[in-house]
Amino acid sequence: MSEKIGLYAGSFDPITNGHLDIIRRSAKLFDKLYVAPMTNTSKNYLFTYDEKKQFIEAEIKDLTNVEVIDSKGELSTKLAQKLGAGFLVRSMRNPDDFGYESGVASINKVMDKNIETIFLLANGRYATISSSMMKEVAKFGGDISEFVPLAVAQALIKKLRRE
Repeated sequence: MSEKIGLYAGSFDPITNGHLDIIRRSAKLFDKLYVAPMTNTSKNYLFTYDEKKQFIEAEIKDLTNVEVIDSKGELSTKLAQKLGAGFLVRSMRNPDDFGYESGVASINKVMDKNIETIFLLANGRYATISSSMMKEVAKFGGDISEFVPLAVAQALIKKLRRE
C-alpha cells in the first residue's frame, strides 16, 4: 500500500489557531503532511517566509509526520507533484469559503487530475477568525491571544507598532 501524502498550503500570515487545528486534524489523516506557506499575489504580507515557518514549526513540533517546507513562488499542484502528494488539504469556515474553495479545487483538478482536494470544516471555535482579521484587531489594540499562538500575538503587536 502506498503512503498517503497530503499538502496543506496557505498564506498563514499569520498562522492562527484555526490553521493549527486543521494541521493537527490533517496529520491524523496522512502518513506524511507537508505544510507550505505560499505566496498569494493578491495579498500584502506582514511576515516573511522564515518567520511564518518558525511560528508553525514551534507549534507542531510534537507532530512527527508533519514538515513545513519552502514553497515560495510555486503553484500548489506543482509542489504536490514534486512531493508525491496525492491530496491537497483546504479548510472552510463558512459558505463564502465554499464558493472560493470549490473554484480553487476545480482549477487544481484541471491542472492535475490525479490530485484530490480534501475539505475540512473549521472547528466552530475558529470559524469566524482569519489572518487578516487578526492583523486588524491587533493593529487597534485588541486582544487576539485566544485566536493565535502567543509568539504570533507578540510578533504582530511588535510589527504593527512600527508601522
